[in-house]
Amino acid sequence: MHGSEYLLIMLKLGAAEFHWHFTQGFQALDQDLYIPGAICLLSGIEASIRVTLHQIEQPDLPRSEDLGSTFSNSLLRQAREVGINTKTLQFPGETDFDQRVQTRNDHVRIVQLRHNLAHGNVLDHVNRDLDLFTPECLREVCSDLQGSTKEWIAEIANFRSSNITT
Repeated sequence: MHGSEYLLIMLKLGAAEFHWHFTQGFQALDQDLYIPGAICLLSGIEASIRVTLHQIEQPDLPRSEDLGSTFSNSLLRQAREVGINTKTLQFPGETDFDQRVQTRNDHVRIVQLRHNLAHGNVLDHVNRDLDLFTPECLREVCSDLQGSTKEWIAEIANFRSSNITT
């Protein structure tokens, strides 16, 4: 991405409480910093849902304790219930997204990725042939995450412009 693309993200979202997560996540991935890049993008998605859900009820800037659930299938269901298209967060080849998002413990791929990386668990990404992990082992999943995140930014920006008055 280029500087103008980062600026477009900020302008499109107009929400400093989470747009920096996206901007810095993409910047990190542009530098092949896969772990911090992925964590930033995942945090941006989580924060954008939590803040938006709060602001539907109360347009003020929420306090941390007002944000409710962290990233989970349940949070995605809550977002769906108010009309946010969470399908944009479906990873390529994830054909059971709709069924899994309805469950409590069978996390959709993006939620599982967030949980794993937030807790330092990279075992799903270890190169089993070489019995080795390097951050580059996350390259493919980060590519998928970048695509989903770009779609998500457009979706959440559109939803917020129609439903949030700040």
